[in-house]
Amino acid sequence: MTIAMRWVWLAVIVLISAQAAQTIYVVHRESLTWDEDDHMFAGYMMWKAGDYGLNPEHPPLVKLLATIPLLGEKLWIPPLQDRDFKAVAYLAGRDWLARNDGAGQRLVFRMRLAAGLLAIALTLLVFFAAREYFGEMAGLAALTLTAFDPNVLGHSALVTTDIGVSLFFLAGIYGFYRYVQRPTVARLLLAGLAAGLLLATKHSGILLAPMLLLLIGWEVMIAPKGTRGRLALRLAGAFAAIVVVGVTVLWAFYGFRYSARPAGMAMSTTLADYVAPFGPGISSLVLGIGRWRLLPESYLIGLVDVGRMAAFYPTFIFGKVYAHGQWWYFPMVILIKTTLGLLALAALSLFAIISGRLRKRRELAFLLIPACFYLLVAILAGMNIGARHLLPVYTFIFILAAGGVTALAAGSRRWLWTGAALIALHMISALAVFPNYIAYANEAWGGPKNLHNLLSDANVDWAQQLYQVKEWQDRHPGEECWFAYFAYPEIDPAVYGIRCRYLPTADTGWLGGADIVPPTISGNVLISAGDLSGCEWSSSRLNPYTAFQPLQPGEMIDYGVMVYRGSFAVSQAASLSRTQRVYELMRAHNFEEALPLAREAVSLDPDEVRAQNTLGNVAARLGQKEEARKAWQAALAAASQLEPSAQADYVPELEEKLKKL
Repeated sequence: MTIAMRWVWLAVIVLISAQAAQTIYVVHRESLTWDEDDHMFAGYMMWKAGDYGLNPEHPPLVKLLATIPLLGEKLWIPPLQDRDFKAVAYLAGRDWLARNDGAGQRLVFRMRLAAGLLAIALTLLVFFAAREYFGEMAGLAALTLTAFDPNVLGHSALVTTDIGVSLFFLAGIYGFYRYVQRPTVARLLLAGLAAGLLLATKHSGILLAPMLLLLIGWEVMIAPKGTRGRLALRLAGAFAAIVVVGVTVLWAFYGFRYSARPAGMAMSTTLADYVAPFGPGISSLVLGIGRWRLLPESYLIGLVDVGRMAAFYPTFIFGKVYAHGQWWYFPMVILIKTTLGLLALAALSLFAIISGRLRKRRELAFLLIPACFYLLVAILAGMNIGARHLLPVYTFIFILAAGGVTALAAGSRRWLWTGAALIALHMISALAVFPNYIAYANEAWGGPKNLHNLLSDANVDWAQQLYQVKEWQDRHPGEECWFAYFAYPEIDPAVYGIRCRYLPTADTGWLGGADIVPPTISGNVLISAGDLSGCEWSSSRLNPYTAFQPLQPGEMIDYGVMVYRGSFAVSQAASLSRTQRVYELMRAHNFEEALPLAREAVSLDPDEVRAQNTLGNVAARLGQKEEARKAWQAALAAASQLEPSAQADYVPELEEKLKKL
């Protein structure tokens, strides 16, 4: 089954154009999402000051690419504060964009377009890989699946790392496949280059190494017996060369400099202090790598940060909060966030393999081994915050699904029409949620309107709705509103002209900014899906907005911000707002002013563990030991009512403080 090449390339151009048009429209209407201002500012400072310490959580590639359009701009740079490197990057990035760009997002749009080139490259690479593996029809099918996948479209031009890491994972595996097919120095160097670009995009890129080793093991295992030793030696040498080239490329993105910050500047924490919680074994390994200058300091701090964050993140799924990751989270996310058409195509591809219709052993190995390994690591890692972390897996699924359906179609016109119908279903299901692709859920789970009840974070709400919230406010002039916004204060709604009072969230506890909330509030209450779910708290008991969960919102803004109207008792939120203000006063060493506010927080919600704990902290600092003891005992009693996995965040610390009192 062949197609004239001119029609193939015409189809490629049309499909890529459709993807680009959707992407441009979507990102033009979205406000900043989580992490973007951080990445943008960090990228700009890398170019301008050689500073790799502002956002070491992610390697430089995407940040540098996105900020190329700004190199000719003379932009105001905020003074960098002497505080935690994460806080500095978030707050400086916020202020930098607010001052230089504002609500117009002229600079943001240009940076997003630059980052969006990676999405186009990803789609084209899927086409080329699928075409080489399974033929022209498979290439076009895979391209169509990618260009109209809601998860790809939702993240295509955001200044984040998910599309880039998907592109370079596929490039690394595909490059190694081509080398195995026909070993040449050029192909080996290209595979090494792809590996280096992957490492320079996201720290999960290190997973390419075990993937390649598994593929090498597979190649040796299926080789004729008399050739296995020689083949193993050659592929081991190729692997070593890929590592050397890849690490060299990675160093190039850090300017071949070990230190994260330029001369005269230092990180807010040392590598030794940051890795210390992992124990002497891991610490010695990481510090040894740093001491021998095998990897840049910024890269090592970011690698350690991945481990620290995985242990920190709670999980929200099916209406319940878990203190830590759940092994079944990502399998369920795939079932919810994947179109029914793609799920059916993936099932057909497995049928084609089992039935012997799809027999390309090497190609299947180079798809299934990386995809299954990556999924297994994601399941075990415990960082359950979004389908975007599975985008590398999706790229392999697109190719596998295309290969399976074209193999079946080659022997039956019925299968051809079935495959075409499923691809069309995939496209229609995605377009049905246009332009709100981030909030996609398939029809079997109730679609995007029900998604906030099932999942949270970047699956639904990545704080991208501020333009639409401003439009809502313009339709309700002069009305009172309270807003629990998922990304506040890292992103400030006031920059977009939104004039609401701010309810407390997990992030206002870290960086401040919530208003003092009365026990009862009236008017309009806007709650982001991320805050409604309580996905950033380790227990649903700590979520001050659980009372809103069974209520039907009067409006839903882009499936991610719920609008409630009326009068609402919010004693837990009122208590939390005062507790968070006490945190701020304590950081300023204003303990005398903090004490009455801490007492007020406890009076509003005596069973609130955070309020009692904070009252104990203030009282102890002022030498009022009996009040501190009673508060910590009450906090301990409240903590014992949390889920066992969440108690660990409070019980040991409280018991230790009571012992020392």
